[in-house]
Amino acid sequence: MAIPMLLFSMSLVILSRLAASEPTQDRQALLAFLGQTPHGRRVRWNDSASACDWVGIKCDPARSFVYSLRLPGVRLVGEIPPGTIGRLSQLRVLSLRFNGLSGRIPSDFSNLTSLRSLYLQGNKFTGEFPLELTRLTRLARLDMSSNRFSGQIPPAINNLANLMRLFLENNNFSGELPSISAIGLHHFNASNNRLSGSIPASLSKFPASAFAGNLALCGAPLEPCTPFSPLPRKKSNRLSRTAVIAIAVGCSLFLLLILLLLLLLLCRRRSRRQPAKPPKRPAAAAVGHSPAAAEVWTSSSKEDFTSGSAEATERNKLVFMGGLGGAEFDLEDLLRASAEVLGKGNGGTSYRAVLEEGTEVAVKRLREVAAGQREFQEQMEAVGKVRHDNVVGLKAYYYSKDEKLLVYDYLPRGSLATLLHGSRGSGRTPLDWDNRLRIAIHAGRGLAHLHASAKLVHGNIKSSNVLLRPDGTAVVSEFGLNRLSGPKSASSTRVIGYRAPEVAETRKATFKSDVYSFGMLLLELLTGKAPDQASLGEEGINLPRWVQSVVSEEWTAEVFDTELMTGGDQEEEMVRVLQIAMACIAIVPDERPRMSEVVQMLEEMRARSEAEEGTRPVSSDDPSKGSDGHTPPPIEMKTPPEGSTS
Repeated sequence: MAIPMLLFSMSLVILSRLAASEPTQDRQALLAFLGQTPHGRRVRWNDSASACDWVGIKCDPARSFVYSLRLPGVRLVGEIPPGTIGRLSQLRVLSLRFNGLSGRIPSDFSNLTSLRSLYLQGNKFTGEFPLELTRLTRLARLDMSSNRFSGQIPPAINNLANLMRLFLENNNFSGELPSISAIGLHHFNASNNRLSGSIPASLSKFPASAFAGNLALCGAPLEPCTPFSPLPRKKSNRLSRTAVIAIAVGCSLFLLLILLLLLLLLCRRRSRRQPAKPPKRPAAAAVGHSPAAAEVWTSSSKEDFTSGSAEATERNKLVFMGGLGGAEFDLEDLLRASAEVLGKGNGGTSYRAVLEEGTEVAVKRLREVAAGQREFQEQMEAVGKVRHDNVVGLKAYYYSKDEKLLVYDYLPRGSLATLLHGSRGSGRTPLDWDNRLRIAIHAGRGLAHLHASAKLVHGNIKSSNVLLRPDGTAVVSEFGLNRLSGPKSASSTRVIGYRAPEVAETRKATFKSDVYSFGMLLLELLTGKAPDQASLGEEGINLPRWVQSVVSEEWTAEVFDTELMTGGDQEEEMVRVLQIAMACIAIVPDERPRMSEVVQMLEEMRARSEAEEGTRPVSSDDPSKGSDGHTPPPIEMKTPPEGSTS
């Protein structure tokens, strides 16, 4: 009798311990969250199993509470229901990145006081910066990038004294940046917002890329802010009689001075008796990106360009490329033009210039040019000879000791980077798969032409250098400029995310490194994520490694941009392009296909799809357009090495 009683007692003890090891309250909160939030098929929690064994859940060793909730890329959509995640009071890590979550962050997130890492990037959250998050004083990693947050970044963010990583890029934040005093903050990014004013000294240690895309920001590490004189305070609403008289006398003298100046100018003009300029032909308009005001791009005065001998005048002039309309304007016209900043990079600043007769051109002001005058002119002549439907031709250039300017047609429809990563407001029109593939094929044709016919290395392939003509044709721009810089500066002009691994060592771009950069461009089109995005995952892994990690777990569909997941047969096409992209970013350069082969694979894939739909594919015999006469080798998925890109 004693033995059965002992066994019964032991069973009760075991059952009671099992019951105590189940985080009952956390389990209820998790079930409430998943039950009220639409999601993909990958998340299936078994009600009969312990919550600590569910997908994406980790508990403490005693299995008494949930300390980690990771559900990245599982197609969660809609708002986070209040009273669900906010009840996980012992949560340390929360990752909901790359889903379709929207709305505001629930106010009960302020209960997550034990949270160390919060990853919300790649969703559609809206509203102002959640003040609830500023109460989570133990936070060390906060990633809110690639959402639709707006309003100002509050000074209360300084409550997060333990922050080490803060990513706020690709949102609609506005106003001035607060001075963030977290001592351990080693990674920061607020690029592609609507921030303005001076960058605080506490953030000036971060690179310029952390602030890019905020056209009204200034100060180190960006260009210095323009000083201004504050207006005097108004002490009285009424002017004294003496002040009125003084103003009247001052205005009279001012008008008199203007009349004298006009008379002097008129006399000087008559004495010179210079013939009038012949009428100029109107130039074709073209496009760029969203502007910010800036009046001139040259540091030299007009006198430096226009005075002096006839030899100096001949030397300081625009050199126009043949076949692009001739000399439609001169350097003086360009200096008088109003200008707006299109973008700033390591290689220089681009402007949209509007000439007096209304002609619009894009002007690239180069910096850190190591090439001498002869080498510069020879390279510009080679670049200027390139003619192709998918390449932006060089219109003219200017060379002097202090200034180097390149003139292109201005293309108003903007760049691929703007289409993919631009405004994410309610009026945004997503770039569908057909257009993305068309842009990829057009850009590939242009790059293949540079390699096969012009024998030129592009050297800086990235989405901001793929532009759109008014008819929708995609074109590559700013090619062949890498040879003008020294080895060190030439390497730094390439955005790290697109840069082939070998370029970091050799400091030299090649045809094969162009292919690698194009492969990264294809990944960007597929995923909707920029290759230079610093925080694709919790530990800041790069884009190829993130793609490989998802594909290796047979979650291939989770790689693709959520804006593309509309069903139909396009997913099969996207998987094929993903395979082509992975072949392009092979670590060994000789294992990468040629650009003509890449274009051929893309065109043949599109032709098969069109044939299946009953349409007639269009072929091309132009080698630069992908038909080089032989079949490319089979594509294998290759794993990029650690640190190949960042």
